Amino acid sequence: MEILKKPILTEKASALTEKLNRFSFKVDHRANKLEIKGAIEKMYGVNIQAINTIVVYGKTKSRNTKAGVVTGNAPKYKKAIVTLKDGETIDFYSNI
Repeated sequence: MEILKKPILTEKASALTEKLNRFSFKVDHRANKLEIKGAIEKMYGVNIQAINTIVVYGKTKSRNTKAGVVTGNAPKYKKAIVTLKDGETIDFYSNI
């Protein structure tokens, strides 16, 4: 099971990073906080102070087609917001 899927790089996530030293990741929906903590510490070599997890439910989507209105949902995913200890940071752009 791959625990970390990808970092979330939105304006809201960037504001959290700048103000509170928090980083957001999409994670596997079966992963718990201890597994997420171990995976992030191993991959990025940082010390974690706290982890918050959220299950984000998909938005309802609809579109008009020849057959009429088609509705459905975007897939749900699990998000982990990680607070790092003071003085530590994760640079997503140097690992390319």
